[in-house]
Amino acid sequence: MASTSPSSPYPYFAPRYVMASVAVSLGGLLNGYDTGSIGAITHMPQFAESIGQLSSTMLGITVSMIMLTGTLPSVFAGHFSDKFGRISVIIPGALLFGIGALVQGLSHGLPQFIAGRAIAGFGQGVFLSNISVYICEIAPLRYRGALAGLPQFMATAGVCFGYFTCYGTLNIKSDMAWRLPYIVQCFFSAVLSWACLLLPDSPRWLMLKGRQADALRALERLDFNMVEAERDFLTTTEQTPSLSPWQSFSLLFRRGYRARTILALFILGMVQLSGIDAITYYAPILFEQAGLSSDNASFLASGLSSILMLAISIPAFLLADKWGRRTSAIAGGLTLASCMFLMGGLYAAGVVHPYGIARWLVIIAVFVFGLTYCATWGIVGKIYASEIQPGHTRAAANNVAMGLCFGTNFLVAILTPILLEASAFGAYFLFGGLALGTVVVLAAYMPETRGRSLENIQEVFHRPAASSNLAQFLRTLGLGTRRRAHQASREVAAGEEVEMEPHDDTGAVAASAVSVETVSRSMRLEVLV
Repeated sequence: MASTSPSSPYPYFAPRYVMASVAVSLGGLLNGYDTGSIGAITHMPQFAESIGQLSSTMLGITVSMIMLTGTLPSVFAGHFSDKFGRISVIIPGALLFGIGALVQGLSHGLPQFIAGRAIAGFGQGVFLSNISVYICEIAPLRYRGALAGLPQFMATAGVCFGYFTCYGTLNIKSDMAWRLPYIVQCFFSAVLSWACLLLPDSPRWLMLKGRQADALRALERLDFNMVEAERDFLTTTEQTPSLSPWQSFSLLFRRGYRARTILALFILGMVQLSGIDAITYYAPILFEQAGLSSDNASFLASGLSSILMLAISIPAFLLADKWGRRTSAIAGGLTLASCMFLMGGLYAAGVVHPYGIARWLVIIAVFVFGLTYCATWGIVGKIYASEIQPGHTRAAANNVAMGLCFGTNFLVAILTPILLEASAFGAYFLFGGLALGTVVVLAAYMPETRGRSLENIQEVFHRPAASSNLAQFLRTLGLGTRRRAHQASREVAAGEEVEMEPHDDTGAVAASAVSVETVSRSMRLEVLV
């Protein structure tokens, strides 16, 4: 039976920071629902009757438009989030997404449908990355990985929900078969906007604005542990300076911030270039190409893959704080690359036919790829990109990284049908090579952050030496001489000059990153000049 919170007369089912995280994670559900439904919608004969038959190029443009228009607002949404608050930016973004869904659902021609996707993309670019920032800032250290992984888990649930909504409406003879999914999107957009009106803003953001009384009230409303808050951020006296959009952007690439920004950009960009969107957007086409020729068979296989992806996401998100971010990212990348190379090799050898074992190997590889992504890169990427940034650049950096994520997502969505039509294996080799290259970079330059507070990460986040991180990964896999590798990595780390933190005269790393006041002062001088 539900108990009652000491500060609220309402039933108390879970800490309110958990309920707040679930509420804003509806934005992830919206993102996943569109991803899971658009490929199925454009594959429906009812859609072709209403909008027209799409060529491979027009299919790529139509599907990818939502990512293209999400790129620019995502880059600058972080500035407005830093200025007005995380929640204040999520609400208009959710409303815009709902308007875009309504326009798509009422479309009677391709131009109107593409315009609706453009509006929805603009709204998604505004709210999506700020959801991760908000959750990262309200989550206690012990549960940050699990809660920050909620948007991705909800996105996976949305993909599953989107597939089966379309599978359920496939047999409707009228155009309502493809219009009904957009009614669902409008509903969830309205729920997300309403839920955000009831939530307090991030206590960490309020502290950066010097609003300590509001921060204390927000902490109480969120049931946040006051001892942890006092230890980590309530005692800080630093306030974020008032910066222009250009100053916020340029600050990310200054010494002391540059390496973390580039790492976040790289991780979120390459997560999309792994080919996951080729799987989720065009699963019916991929299964049909592998030999499942009927609409029902390819739709059902797509739905089954989405169910399995959702199932694997549950333990992945619950255990996000048990597994190391670094090991999960590297091991996952190796598996993703292997799946892509296997599929590409089978198609290149010309052995994939509507009969025989090769087609089942391709289908199984598609399933394994999706499961691995949801268990590793899908969860780790957004968590890591959010938590490695300082508080006064977290929203800006995460939004710029999300802008790149939208851009790479756009490229994958628009190029995949063209590549599949031109070559049965080229796309698989391309995505496999990119995934393998990402593993090499992460093995060299990705330090572990699990188990540290957001503030502690900023104090200890150094640019890691390649040999140190490779030795650490080999030890994780049980390879090499452990003691020798450990000693070597300590010697390398001790002798390395750290870019991320300023040094005093003795070479010791200062306790904090670049002073906000110093950066603000220098930027004001630049503006005057």
